[in-house]
Amino acid sequence: MYQYTDFDRRFVHQRAAQFRDQLERHLAGTLGEDEFRALRLQNGWYIQRHAPMARIAVPYGELSSRQLRQLGRIAREFDRGYAHFTTRQNCQYNWIPLERAADVMELLADVDMHGIQTSGNCIRNITSDALAGVAPDEYVDPRPYCELMRQWSSLHPEFAFLPRKFKIAVTGSAEDRAATYWHDIGLHLHKNAAGEIGFRVLAGGGMGRTPIPAALVREFLPWQQILVFIEAIVRVYNRYGRRDNMYKARIKILVKAEGQRFVEQVEKEFDAILNRDVDGDAQIIPQAEFDRVASGFKPPPGVAARASTGDGAPADAPAAYGRWLERNVHGHQLAGYRAVTLSLKRPGLAPGDATDVQMEAAADLAERYSGSEARVTHDQNLLLPWVREADLYALWQAARDATFATPNIGLLTDMIACPGGDFCGLANARSIPLAAQITERYTDLDELYDIGDIDLHISGCINSCGHHHSGHIGILGVDKDGKEWYQVSLAGTDGSLLSGGMGKGQVVAGKVIGPSFAADEVADVIEAVIETYRGERTAANEHFIDTVKRVGLEPFKSAANAVRRSTAKEAA
Repeated sequence: MYQYTDFDRRFVHQRAAQFRDQLERHLAGTLGEDEFRALRLQNGWYIQRHAPMARIAVPYGELSSRQLRQLGRIAREFDRGYAHFTTRQNCQYNWIPLERAADVMELLADVDMHGIQTSGNCIRNITSDALAGVAPDEYVDPRPYCELMRQWSSLHPEFAFLPRKFKIAVTGSAEDRAATYWHDIGLHLHKNAAGEIGFRVLAGGGMGRTPIPAALVREFLPWQQILVFIEAIVRVYNRYGRRDNMYKARIKILVKAEGQRFVEQVEKEFDAILNRDVDGDAQIIPQAEFDRVASGFKPPPGVAARASTGDGAPADAPAAYGRWLERNVHGHQLAGYRAVTLSLKRPGLAPGDATDVQMEAAADLAERYSGSEARVTHDQNLLLPWVREADLYALWQAARDATFATPNIGLLTDMIACPGGDFCGLANARSIPLAAQITERYTDLDELYDIGDIDLHISGCINSCGHHHSGHIGILGVDKDGKEWYQVSLAGTDGSLLSGGMGKGQVVAGKVIGPSFAADEVADVIEAVIETYRGERTAANEHFIDTVKRVGLEPFKSAANAVRRSTAKEAA
């Protein structure tokens, strides 16, 4: 993991002290709500449906056990005993009183964390593959590049007041586990024929009201120039992006409207920065600076390749352990090691939620089995990246005791869901009750395994924080006459191998199957869709997404319509 320097620590502590002064003036009535609003948003503090929400940045998903433990402490002492991990590898709290916000900022700074630029029209948290640095299919470790982008973009004056929020995702593997095509900028690290490292640069991806996969802007950009090229993209966006209509202000609208002209403007701006701007080429990354940052991403002490020892299981290991190995344990670059997902998808808590006790337990597991390091995944789970094969059985036992060992990774109940109308002031409908109903309906692991790999994504509103557009099954909450209704879409993809790989042609938004459904119909609709798949598939190993692509939407739409009740009249 990247280790904060003295400068980094002074920076976040000074920011926390600055925020305390702003908050105290606001609470004293000398700093008005309008003036304070911009200041709190710059530090990740929202006012939501019931209480303030704090969004904490977890850059490219990496967490130390010390940081996890501190997040658990904040949940226990300042919130209601839990936090929520998001698709963009952030951590959110929903019940911290605003008057205690500065105390939380200081506790975060104590463990090299903050909420800076997790809100507002700026470059947000840089996200990446949770398996970065350990994935067997990795070409280049993206983490050092992510860290360089994070440092460079923090408080960058060019990016402080963009037309809208701006999100960057980076991957360096054959499989896109970071949903890069659904970001404002998506970056694919790879090597050219000469073995040189560079970026495939995408721009203009996004969900929301108009879901659009990102377009290719550059096939190969030398890695040293990536900061200059990002600046060129953002300058063009800053200059031409819509500011008169927030619904058309994202860069995806500009890229879609301008097409090749957008690419030409970016290349023109890129050339101008390098050849006309004063010290424009100072943003080319020196090898020495890259090496300094990259030195923080070596394997933890004591982690080195070793002879394979198998999974360490006794002869009488239960079947549950075998299922856990199949679903929650992943390959690794280092011989003798595995990466392990700690599932945050289980009955009783919303997808992505973790209690203070669970966060402390995860910190303990990271210390004992993963070099004191964990990751937040795009799918709202936690991951241990440095587990010895010989420790797998012991880890399974400990994870089971801590409620992390549900062997459902990639299955129907490993769903993505935003907090929805239970918390978010923007949401039209609730997400958490739907997730609970579906989870309770599919508790039989044999049935889940028979259904197989499938992505179910739920969003409480069109802002798409639950990435419903990219789900094989997507659920979107909508408002009609003050009531909750839900659109169901099928065949969305995110660029993963299951969805067809990293090619743009394989990254598509799901298509809505008919009018909206009432809240009490959604679980029945999902069951009808699943049963249709089981009846239509040509073999037990044909994945849901492949069946839908092969037979089309009509059989699923008919099955969904068959379970309509109130919706058939009210939403026809």
